[in-house]
Amino acid sequence: MKKGGIRDALVYSKITEIDESLKIVKDNLPDEVEEFVTLGIVKDGIYKRLEYAIEDVFDICHVINADLSLGIPSSEEDVIENLRNRGIIDSDISDKLMAMRRFRNIVVHRYGKIDDRIAFSLLENELGDFELFNERIRAFLKET
Repeated sequence: MKKGGIRDALVYSKITEIDESLKIVKDNLPDEVEEFVTLGIVKDGIYKRLEYAIEDVFDICHVINADLSLGIPSSEEDVIENLRNRGIIDSDISDKLMAMRRFRNIVVHRYGKIDDRIAFSLLENELGDFELFNERIRAFLKET
């Protein structure tokens, strides 16, 4: 643990896991939505890796919230709000985290009802949100 009290090795390992999951998703994501909807087990793997990446994002948020004693959250929204109020993340990133959380809940709880076309669009356009989050957290860790 660093002087600031953050379990930085744990956070960095989670960032690495996010990067690994994103690489697998990008390497297996086809160029066309028509191909994506027919991928079968590969598509399932893409969804699972995306789920893992989102869970790692929220694990990082929870570690920072706990290590900085920002308060006992009753929900993930509380954790995000605590990090935003402390200036660890900005409003743009907190909005992106909430969108990730909603998508994860669809993947986890209503897997058979995922609209593959919408999911494909999100995968094509929103994977950079993970990289933005990782960059911000790396910068924060250097500041502490």
